[in-house]
Amino acid sequence: MNRRRFLKSATLATGSAGLTSLAAPALAQNKLTWRMVTCWPKSFPGIGASAERLAQRITRASAGRLTIQVYSAGELVPPFQALDAVIDGAAEMCHSSSYYWQNKSVALNFFAGLPYGMTMREQSAWIHELDGQALWDEIYAPFGVQAFLCGNSGNQAGGWFRKELTGLDSVKGLRFRTPGFGGRIWEKLGATVTNVPPGEIYPALQSGTLDAAEFAGPFNDLALGFYQAASYLYLSSFNEPAQGVELVVSKEKFQALPEDLQQIVRDACQAETDQMTNSYFANDPRALKTLVDQHGVQVRDFPEDIKQAGAAAAQEIYAELLASEDALTRRTAESFVDAMRLLRGRSESNEGLYIQTRAKYFTL
Repeated sequence: MNRRRFLKSATLATGSAGLTSLAAPALAQNKLTWRMVTCWPKSFPGIGASAERLAQRITRASAGRLTIQVYSAGELVPPFQALDAVIDGAAEMCHSSSYYWQNKSVALNFFAGLPYGMTMREQSAWIHELDGQALWDEIYAPFGVQAFLCGNSGNQAGGWFRKELTGLDSVKGLRFRTPGFGGRIWEKLGATVTNVPPGEIYPALQSGTLDAAEFAGPFNDLALGFYQAASYLYLSSFNEPAQGVELVVSKEKFQALPEDLQQIVRDACQAETDQMTNSYFANDPRALKTLVDQHGVQVRDFPEDIKQAGAAAAQEIYAELLASEDALTRRTAESFVDAMRLLRGRSESNEGLYIQTRAKYFTL
């Protein structure tokens, strides 16, 4: 009897162990670790912190089933190779801004920011409520990736200048760091434009390789130390009224995820878009006060002839895009312009008029 009980217990134990050994690999297979490469320096406030928060949101919301490891610029790949890392399979995600990849499609500029284009809120409405996301998906499809809006810094600073701008003539020959179609605007105004990664801007300004540089705004620019190399900060930017930030993912790997994990990624991007915007709205004015009060930065508005010439140059660029021989670029431009015509009515006749009225009549 004891022998039978022993054999029965041994059989149950062996069976239980077998079930455990079978379940363990299945459980392990349900947990994924993905790499997110970014274009931002390590421990970078604002946009860099947003990438870290996004990774944490996805990891926490999925209870670790999808764990995101963040690699700052240069840790896994150079900053301007982040998208290629996802395309080639060296990473599953990248945190970037789409105008860095305009060599793959000029239409990607629309999802970052265009001169005299949509504001942050207008751009978000176009992507989420109109046909912006569908076009974005179509543009990225040939590269095997897809993107989600995951942040926005809002209207940016116009740039840091080593010398004060007195008018359009002072732009001629200016060596200026600014990306995307904003760079094309300044080229049309006579500047020599280049684009370098964020972490390389300050050394170039300090050495005199650059005469001016534009990145984001006071929050980021204070951390980057631009005030040590240039004394004049121009507000606000007509060449970048919004900076959409994207999370690009491997399309094949993303679509292989269970539906709930896909939704977690989408929801985390939506939540982080809101949080990043709040961060810039709260921290830009505080950083600007520090720049002025503690570092003697001179804040300026662009001379009117520069703003007018910039608008004329922007009109030329939009006309080129609307007449593009590339059908997808042309359709994206048409969608963007139609959406801006619709949405600016609310921005200008509602928020715009209210802001003007508040500035004129209300002091606190």
